[in-house]
Amino acid sequence: MFDRLKKVLGKDSKAVKPSATVPAASAAALDPVSEWAATQGFHFSSQPAGAAFAVQGRVGGKPWRMEVGRPSRKYIRGDELRGRAELGLDPQVLVVLMNRPLKDALEKQAYALYTDTLQTSIDPNLPEEMRLLAMYEETGWDSIPRPFWSRYSVVSDDRANALAWLDPLLAQQLMEWPAPAPAADVPFMLLLLRGKVYLRMQASAGHMPALQHAAAIFTTACENALGAFGTGSA
Repeated sequence: MFDRLKKVLGKDSKAVKPSATVPAASAAALDPVSEWAATQGFHFSSQPAGAAFAVQGRVGGKPWRMEVGRPSRKYIRGDELRGRAELGLDPQVLVVLMNRPLKDALEKQAYALYTDTLQTSIDPNLPEEMRLLAMYEETGWDSIPRPFWSRYSVVSDDRANALAWLDPLLAQQLMEWPAPAPAADVPFMLLLLRGKVYLRMQASAGHMPALQHAAAIFTTACENALGAFGTGSA
């Protein structure tokens, strides 16, 4: 799996020197994240603004960034792993994939807000994903095994867009987290929105396999989006 990630991103990323925050003389002492980033040809930086660390690369010539930092959502406890890729896709295409426990929790929260007779207006600080769940219908299809749909939910502006983005490989990656794997109820989300791909999940400190696998998932999601909705795609 990680060989595939290296192949995909290595062809678009030149090998990079350690970040200015990590002197070249101390490269041998880099922590596991920075060492992994270096082997993949990613740019690593420690403690950038608002984050514990960040990793940057390119896919299909387009830039992406993943970072671990303070959570931007109340439903994430502890650190948050965030990914964002500027892919320049059709901004009208919208697909949201999240684990089902998170979907259920957000829907319950939204219902409580909407039925609260004392609530006179919607809190503008509510997460965007809560509004998307209210606006769009859940979808699914038989070519992806049923256990996937027990763990994850997909909503979209158009079922055809969801089908084009979520292929069997991405579904398989989402089901095959390496040990120590995050529990099925740990908040996780992929979004195809405003021409970009986003990843958001609750991070587990020190779990390099989960970080590497999240990067592989994120990269596959970017590849699929470029293939389905990028310039020149059918």
